[in-house]
Amino acid sequence: MTTVINTRPAPFGSATFLRLINAAERPIAAFTAWNQARKTFNALSALSDRELQDIGLNRGILRQVAAGV
Repeated sequence: MTTVINTRPAPFGSATFLRLINAAERPIAAFTAWNQARKTFNALSALSDRELQDIGLNRGILRQVAAGV
């Protein structure tokens, strides 16, 4: 079995470019998580008290459930 070690440095500016991409991805990921929690909360809120009881929930904990806490 042969092992190859790559010692070639990354192109100039690639680390900066990666940081810029990560900086753009963080707010997008945060917005996506918030939107998913909002949709889950709205869907759970639309259920009746009886339906919520059937799945072991109550209205007091819907925000925590939607947030994944």
